[in-house]
Amino acid sequence: MNDYRELFRLDGRRAIVLGAGSGIGRESAYALAAHGATVVCADVNLPAARETASAIDAEAREVNVLDTEGVQELAAGLGVIDVVVLTAAMNVRKRLLDYSRAEFDKVVALNLGATFDVVRAFGAGMVERGRGSIIGFSSIRGSVVEPGQSVYAATKAGLVQLLRTAAAEFGPSGVRVNAIAPGVVETPLTAQIKSDPEWYQAYADKGALGRWAQPSEMAGAVVYLASDASSFVTGAVLAVDGGWTAVDGRFDPPGGA
Repeated sequence: MNDYRELFRLDGRRAIVLGAGSGIGRESAYALAAHGATVVCADVNLPAARETASAIDAEAREVNVLDTEGVQELAAGLGVIDVVVLTAAMNVRKRLLDYSRAEFDKVVALNLGATFDVVRAFGAGMVERGRGSIIGFSSIRGSVVEPGQSVYAATKAGLVQLLRTAAAEFGPSGVRVNAIAPGVVETPLTAQIKSDPEWYQAYADKGALGRWAQPSEMAGAVVYLASDASSFVTGAVLAVDGGWTAVDGRFDPPGGA
């Protein structure tokens, strides 16, 4: 009989969190370490990465995921990595007719281009070793949109298909690749919405739970996809959205009908 008490343990595994300096990345690093993993906290902001690392006795590394060669050098220098978590993302909230090509390129480069580089750089070693788990962050915007979310939504949908393809290609070697799709989470990325009380409440009311998520509420999904609890899960998109996509477009008829 399997010892299910150990199902979520990550003892003896080495993980890297890219974007560990704040928000979901920081909480992911904390959670992975709490379950026994040795964690490398990587971020373009090295002091922030060090702050995260100091709380869990981890290693901190500076990396700009927009630097293809830098990502490749980091992967080569770290050696064996069993779990990769990538949280770095950006959004420019503008309607299409107000968008510039430079803004388009900037969002695509970070949200999609960096994922391409990270998957290739770290996936190569995993495929060679015959094991590993890669976890990327999509969004509810990968499947449902609203005005002003065009390029962000496109990159998050593209990220899903990129990770699914990696899952198909790496799967025969024993490497799993999955995406997490958060709803509205209180992070620096959503500061524009949070600053407007009416907008903030409208987003809270949209989901089934009637509130925003905290970054820590994404950590359980990260641990699950990193661990043997998800040993037969690959090419999946795990929605952690408070029911947003389940009730998208909901309407409460008057009189409880």
